[in-house]
Amino acid sequence: MSTTHTPQSVRLRALVDTVQRNERTLRRFQDVELQLIRAQDFPSLCRVLLDYLPREFGLERVTLWLNDTLPLLHELALRHASSGTKRADGNNGKAASSLKTSREMGDAAARLCSQGRPWLGAPAAMDDAARNACFGSEPRPASLALLPLATNGQPSGYLCLASDNESRFAPGMATDMLERFTVIVAASLDNVAHREQLERLGATDALTGLPNRRYFDERLREETTRASRYRLPLGCLFIDIDGFKPINDAYGHAVGDRALAMVGACLRKQTRLGDTIARYGGEEFAVLLQGDLKDSLVVAERMRAAVAQLDLRDNESTNESPSDSPNDSAENGKRIPLTVSIGVSAHGMHQGADLDSLGRTLVDEADRAMYKAKSGGRNRVATLVG
Repeated sequence: MSTTHTPQSVRLRALVDTVQRNERTLRRFQDVELQLIRAQDFPSLCRVLLDYLPREFGLERVTLWLNDTLPLLHELALRHASSGTKRADGNNGKAASSLKTSREMGDAAARLCSQGRPWLGAPAAMDDAARNACFGSEPRPASLALLPLATNGQPSGYLCLASDNESRFAPGMATDMLERFTVIVAASLDNVAHREQLERLGATDALTGLPNRRYFDERLREETTRASRYRLPLGCLFIDIDGFKPINDAYGHAVGDRALAMVGACLRKQTRLGDTIARYGGEEFAVLLQGDLKDSLVVAERMRAAVAQLDLRDNESTNESPSDSPNDSAENGKRIPLTVSIGVSAHGMHQGADLDSLGRTLVDEADRAMYKAKSGGRNRVATLVG
């Protein structure tokens, strides 16, 4: 007996096949994303993108282009490109994946992804300049997906996925999954950039685990340069623990160290992706924020309120939130109030400005605003404006 298939059953079967295929693709993307998130350094991240990704998805090659939004990674990419080593495993076969930094490829990619959206299609659909910039003398794929990467809202690079299958990346195809993937790639690049810089500077404070002043000063130079290039505002917070010396004097340096560690961890949790926090010295912390004065005040108030909720005890048992009971028991020890005074400053950055002077002014104004908060009663946020 022959089995007949109605048009409805055929459509249903096709729909089920599509859903199952999408689920398999999503799981493979998630596996790559997990490896990207776990990458501890730039070479590890490159191995995932330039070796594992094309092998897992059957791509002809993958190209990662980076600009100088993440200066250290751009420097490492330049060094990698100039060395002539194409793949992370050293294999220079015809399908080799690569890192690129040429301005021509960046300009070509920016034209194709003019709205900040992925571009899908065949090389034949590109203009001559774009084809030469993207492929040069390399074999040209049948189709490709050009995916823009952004760090803190600014273009930082492009990921090019190339296939021998002309229908693999076609105009009009849904790009939701690819766009989600680019967010993970960009965040992983940013994370690795910070790790690489901390490693290079040896700039981690042992007590709090935060970057130290040396790292902060380096980031200040980078952020003023970046903000100037894109004419963006930059904010700074200067944070001091209220009454820290009396805590040390009354309860000892061990409790003081716990106070510093708790406040540092609390402030880190309130810091946004792309912002920079450091232990500036003693009981002082500094934060660089990508935003104007209004944005910086919102973050500062959130930090102040969070620290005021910390539960520091005069014994070894500590929690990060206050006790449910208003009465301190002998077992938990006496609760020691912790508060901070925060000074806030912000400036617009413009091309041609004296960036070193502007950076010093930003920090100096936040420092003076912090003393204003101290003199105004402590446990508060202040600016020199108004």
